[in-house]
Amino acid sequence: MEKGKGLIAEFKAFISKGNVIDLAVGVIIGAAFGSIITSLVDDIIMPFVGMILAGINFNDLGVTIPWGNHPYINFGSFIQAIIIFLITALCVFILIKVVSIFYKKEKKDPEPSKEEKLLAEIRDLLKEQNGK
Repeated sequence: MEKGKGLIAEFKAFISKGNVIDLAVGVIIGAAFGSIITSLVDDIIMPFVGMILAGINFNDLGVTIPWGNHPYINFGSFIQAIIIFLITALCVFILIKVVSIFYKKEKKDPEPSKEEKLLAEIRDLLKEQNGK
């Protein structure tokens, strides 16, 4: 019985960690972002691509196989999925680049620690002694 309580306590500690909550928020935002990208591709980009390619509707782009129960292979939807993936990957890449720029700026100006200040003072004193 004690082992079960330990497992529940471990699970509670795991769930309450910041990383798990951040991950859950990221997954939820990612799902919403995915639906926005899907709408962008389906409703805005693909009609323009179809217009440029002489009115081709990618949703209807496919082929029926003439044997068996005549399955329909819809490769237009597959092309749309590839475009959605590429746009999503591009957006994530840009987001990571922007965040890394801010992170580098934040990291460049750290306050020196007490040890670093002390070492700098010692260095300066040694320079003065050697210079005399």
